[in-house]
Amino acid sequence: MTPAPENARQALPQNRALVVFDLDGTLLDTHVDLVESLNYTIAALNLKPVTYDDLTHLVGQGARVMIERACKLQGRPISQEELPALVERFVAHYSANMPGHTEPYPGLVAAMDSLKASGYALAVCTNKMEGLATVLLEKLGLTHYFDAITGGDTFEYRKPDARHLTGTIERAGGDVARAVMIGDSVNDIAVARNAGVPAIAVPFGYSDVPVSSLDPDVIITHFDELTPELVESLLNGSAAKVAIV
Repeated sequence: MTPAPENARQALPQNRALVVFDLDGTLLDTHVDLVESLNYTIAALNLKPVTYDDLTHLVGQGARVMIERACKLQGRPISQEELPALVERFVAHYSANMPGHTEPYPGLVAAMDSLKASGYALAVCTNKMEGLATVLLEKLGLTHYFDAITGGDTFEYRKPDARHLTGTIERAGGDVARAVMIGDSVNDIAVARNAGVPAIAVPFGYSDVPVSSLDPDVIITHFDELTPELVESLLNGSAAKVAIV
């Protein structure tokens, strides 16, 4: 777990809103590299490779849970004693190959530029290990966009626990009353609900159910739709719910 900084980040200027992003399946299309590293990991157990179609049922709770789920999916539950070596194998392979095939989703960088130019702050709240998330974003040249990057091991709790999101907002110097969460899965929408924060869902990530069934405040199908006006309408409670049929 990453220790808390000695000094809290200076609070954002009054009324400056914070947009918080999930990472895998929201900010970044990581599916090729996750599948490759997961298959490398479970090959040590002589298990057959998983596919992208399997990924939606596996991701969301970090590498440890992903490995457990992949093994269970193939009828080979693993013990707690076996897990540390498998997690180490996954992290070593994933770290050595990043950024690999990973890239930002279309329109993301332009949307973040627009939000920053309009005075919004940005942060990342992911269940991926903080170190992996930070290095991946560094290698993609994106870390300068974010006032805080927190992972599944940053605190003693993780999404959908509200404290993961509220802790991220605090680290970024933001205010829960002026924050929005964007994600692709049940954990992201649930953590927003649990923290009392408006939720934007994207349907192009790794959710194993239609994101409309998660009841987000808004669904955007492309980052071109993530505008300062949309964020402000959510913060003011004036955005109409959008659903995808």
